[in-house]
Amino acid sequence: MYYRRKVILALLQVFEGRLKKIDFQKLLFLFTTYQETPAFKFVPYKYGCFSFQSYFDIRVMKKYGLIKEEIENDNFEGFWITNDESDYFIQLSKQDQLKLNFLKSTFKKFTSNDLIRYTYKNYPFYAINSKIANKFLDEKELEDVKKTINHSDKKILFTIGYEGLSLEEYLNKLLINNVKVLCDVRKNPLSMKYGFSKNQLKNACSGVGIEYVHIPELGIESRYRQNLNSQKDYDVLFEKYRNTTLESSKLFLDRIEKLIQLKKRIALTCFEANHNQCHRKQVADKLIELNNGRFKISHI
Repeated sequence: MYYRRKVILALLQVFEGRLKKIDFQKLLFLFTTYQETPAFKFVPYKYGCFSFQSYFDIRVMKKYGLIKEEIENDNFEGFWITNDESDYFIQLSKQDQLKLNFLKSTFKKFTSNDLIRYTYKNYPFYAINSKIANKFLDEKELEDVKKTINHSDKKILFTIGYEGLSLEEYLNKLLINNVKVLCDVRKNPLSMKYGFSKNQLKNACSGVGIEYVHIPELGIESRYRQNLNSQKDYDVLFEKYRNTTLESSKLFLDRIEKLIQLKKRIALTCFEANHNQCHRKQVADKLIELNNGRFKISHI
């Protein structure tokens, strides 16, 4: 079993085997703030800090009977309940055992409202997309939340690859740069990595207020991306790409250009971390050429 799933089960275990869903996310978040290498990363979601990975892991464990779900009224008020008598606490590192005990002693008497207010006040970035922040924070505290938001509307075309990033890290990069629209330029937007297949990524973006657009016509077929062992191999591929796909794709390049004019902060995305080894850079460079440099490029 993945260590991070043991963390989830141990967290439920020390809180008597049952937590409200919203309490679970807040407590898991607070626990990870104690860790040198967090077991989970979080994004600012509809009710504050949220980990897509933890939600996926819980669904997997529910499927295999390790966790039960109890629903009251709606998902916001539901519970996660342990359904396994194994002791997962003792399977954690000594450091994490100490931190989990500290978490329990610190927050065991907190109500759901207490936890919401505590996390919103102390970690305001994670409240930027909350639907309920005004119920828990005063005017000054709401201003602190606003101060964590990048309000820049300068026209920038960003590019980003998801290689080496969790879904949460990836989304936070977009949010920190105030990206309004994510343009997926993969030919086939499928990924073995959780969160980065088309529908998963589209839904995750929607949850944090980012529009998702897929433009497969600007992608490169997978058969052409085989046996790329050096930068020279990539350069040969991209020269062909510029002379074929990009030369015949003005309609789709115009679509991105219009998005830039309308939304101002757009990101092109594909897989590779190194933009010099990804065709998204070729798309960005072509757009700069067509628009006489009227906006800048930033590789994030």
